[in-house]
Amino acid sequence: MTVPAALLLLADSRFPTGAHAHSAGVEASHARGDVVNVADLEAFLDGRLLTTAPVEAAFAAAACAGAAALAVLDHELAIRTPSPRLRTVSRSLGRQLLRPGERAWPGGRYSELRAVHPDGPMQPVTLGVVADAAGLTPGDAALCSLHHLVGAATTAAIRILGLDPFEVHAAAARLAPRLDDLAALAAAQAATRPVTELPATTSVLADILAEHHATWEVRLFAS
Repeated sequence: MTVPAALLLLADSRFPTGAHAHSAGVEASHARGDVVNVADLEAFLDGRLLTTAPVEAAFAAAACAGAAALAVLDHELAIRTPSPRLRTVSRSLGRQLLRPGERAWPGGRYSELRAVHPDGPMQPVTLGVVADAAGLTPGDAALCSLHHLVGAATTAAIRILGLDPFEVHAAAARLAPRLDDLAALAAAQAATRPVTELPATTSVLADILAEHHATWEVRLFAS
């Protein structure tokens, strides 16, 4: 199967979205003692892939597919994100993705996207719009969302804990078939379900830790 070059570019951590400044919750989990080695990191990712990741992947797919008005998608995703801090982070990342996305792939639904919220669109919604403008599929958008999560967490773990990068990326590689399956499921949900019936799973601990992390005076990552 040929992978679209646009997908490789959008998934690349060097694409200037500001995501490198975020740990996907790893920094707060490490401070709590939950992530101290590769096995812990795998457990952390397993938890995210069972809770928040399918939600974000489904909304990225739905935005790419044009399943509903972007304001509706943005609202539905926001109410599935209980943590005010995580909503703020998502909107910040959405704004940061919108700028290079529009420059790289003009002609998308960017005017509609800018109008969804005064603080900017939620990141998965932005990702779906940019993916659509790049000629990608809803499944591609979902896979990119999942890849971004794993990439942020693994990169943060290497920087914070000093873990062996070969071991960390081997763990990420073991997740690849699961990411493919989750992306396919997200695309199917976006195509067959009303927006109100898209996944709504969350992680209470992740929400609490995000709020706690935001109070730190010294931290390596923004979230």
